[in-house]
Amino acid sequence: MLSVVIPSYNEEGNIKNTAQVISRVLDESKIEHELIFVDDGSKDSSWDVISAEHERDERIRGIRFSRNFGKEGAIFAGLEACRGDAAVVMDCDLQHPPQVIPKMYELWQEGAQVVEGKKSSRGRESLVYRAMAGFFYRLIQSSSKIDMKDSSDFKLIDRRVIDTLLAMPERITFFRALSGWVGFDTKTVYYDVAERFSGERKWTAGMLIGYAIRNLTSFTGIPLYISSVVGLLVMLAAVVLIILNIAGVPMGSFDAAASVLMLIGGGVLECIGIGCYYISRIYEEVKHRPRYIVAKTTEDKKGNKRKENAGGDNAPDTSDGGKP
Repeated sequence: MLSVVIPSYNEEGNIKNTAQVISRVLDESKIEHELIFVDDGSKDSSWDVISAEHERDERIRGIRFSRNFGKEGAIFAGLEACRGDAAVVMDCDLQHPPQVIPKMYELWQEGAQVVEGKKSSRGRESLVYRAMAGFFYRLIQSSSKIDMKDSSDFKLIDRRVIDTLLAMPERITFFRALSGWVGFDTKTVYYDVAERFSGERKWTAGMLIGYAIRNLTSFTGIPLYISSVVGLLVMLAAVVLIILNIAGVPMGSFDAAASVLMLIGGGVLECIGIGCYYISRIYEEVKHRPRYIVAKTTEDKKGNKRKENAGGDNAPDTSDGGKP
């Protein structure tokens, strides 16, 4: 069976259509499947729509968080609950085209353990967004040696890969990079980013920058290396200013001293700030708080029990699900 994990946040206008389109595509390809919508603490009626879809088709399952924990938590909650031999992770707005899933499934049947969806075009993304995304992925790639160019969360992963990801102890996760870091036999399919079926893009510029910083610091040490380089450059600049002052270059004693102090102070503060940010990430990890908290699932109505999983998350009981 194939599980499709679909993180959702305020997607009341997309969920019903997304469920119907994916099921139709997979039914036409005769692929046994389940759909798992993870409601990441939506403020709209997303959960009501998910519940209604579950009543219509029991292959559609739902998990609702107690609050918004972010897309990464939603992805891992879906993987924790899935019962399939493989799982596809995709967005709820159909920008990841379901028509590509049968090709992913075919490659998996041929032996691929990770089938990565890569963007052959980036739709209507702005030039600024593309430049920022390209810079971010180059930083990740340079430190991890993982090919992140045009990558996305749209992936099919084998059960062994799922279990490997779920066994990782860190609380701050970056699925897009981790699914490449684990290795395994990987194939690639290309797709064009489609337009959203309904609603507006949920990610603001500030959210994207915050997401990039969190993932960059949780997956690489590059900012620390950059701070070391900046510190070295500041020191060299200060030395140059001192030499110029000794050589009699007219700068004014106060201006020279102020310039040196500002350069050194600015560089030191920047390096301290980066170091403190890493310390805060370490602090988040050592607290061992769960990645997410489940408030309810569509199975609750049937009296299914819950259990505490290895991460301490209140997750649906899938102990008797297993592989088909």
